[in-house]
Amino acid sequence: MSNLAFFNDVNNSEFEVPCQTQIKTHYDEKNKAGWLFMKGEPRPSFTPILLKDISNYFDNIKAEMDNSNGEKYDYLISGSDVEGVFNLGGDLNLFLQYIKSKNRNGLIEYAKNSIDLVYRNFIHLDTALTTITLVQGDALGGGFESAISANVVIAERGVKMGLPETLFNLFPGMGAYSLLSRKIGSGAAEKMILSGQLFLAEELFDAGIVDILAEKGEGEIAVYNYIKSANRSSNTYNMMRKVKDICNQIDYKELEDIAMIWVDAALNLKDKDLRMMSRLVHRQNAKIDN
Repeated sequence: MSNLAFFNDVNNSEFEVPCQTQIKTHYDEKNKAGWLFMKGEPRPSFTPILLKDISNYFDNIKAEMDNSNGEKYDYLISGSDVEGVFNLGGDLNLFLQYIKSKNRNGLIEYAKNSIDLVYRNFIHLDTALTTITLVQGDALGGGFESAISANVVIAERGVKMGLPETLFNLFPGMGAYSLLSRKIGSGAAEKMILSGQLFLAEELFDAGIVDILAEKGEGEIAVYNYIKSANRSSNTYNMMRKVKDICNQIDYKELEDIAMIWVDAALNLKDKDLRMMSRLVHRQNAKIDN
C-alpha cells in the first residue's frame, strides 16, 4: 500500500479524474509526475469500473500533455492502494458469468478494454513521458501483465508475481506473451506462462523482468531515486526509451489477435475448470477479508 505521507515534502497538487471510483490520483508538480493508485472492488482485480477509471485517467493525462505541448508530465506511475496486493488480475467472477451465459461479446469487450490499457501504458500514451509501475504487493495474471507493460518496473523485495491461469486451464491473454517475449525471449516466456508458478520479485529482477529491486517499504523512494537519475541524465534516458520503443515494438493487432484466442479459449472451458475458477474467487475473497 502506498504511503502518501512520503509526498508531504514535495511541491504537489491533487486533481480529480471525472467519474473515478476505484482509483486515487496525485500530481507531483515538482517532478512532473502523475501517480495512480488502484483499488478494485469488491476484489483488487481489474473490474470493468477500474478499467474505465484508468482509461479516463489516461485520457486526462493525454489531453493535458497535448494542451501543454508535452510539458505537463515526465512520468506516470501506477501503484496500488491495497495493502499487500498490486492487482490479482482479471475479474474472475465476471468471467464465470460471461462463460456460463456464453456471452462472447462481453468477453470481447472486457479483453479489448484490458489490452487497450496495456498497449497505452507500453507506448507511454503516445507521448514523451515515461511510464513506471510500482509493485508493492502481489501481482497475478492480468495484474502481472499490467505491471510489466510499463517502461520501467520497480518492485519491492518479497512480493510475488506470476501467471496462474493454467490452474483453470486458460492462459494469460492480455499481453503476457507479447511483453515477456520481448524481455526474456519467446522460449522463456512460454515456459513461464505454462508453469503457472509465482515468482519473487528478486527472481524476476535476476531474469530481467523487474528493472529495479527496492527494499521492502522503500518502493516510493526507489521511484524518486530513478526520477532523480533520469533527470540528471535526461538526454541519455530519453534516447534509450526511444531505442527500446524501436527494438521492442508491439503492434496493437498482435494484442488484439491474441485476446480473441483468449476469448475462444475461455468459452471452451469445462465445468471442472469453472469450478476451479470459482474456488480462486473464494480464495481472493478470503485473502481480502483477512
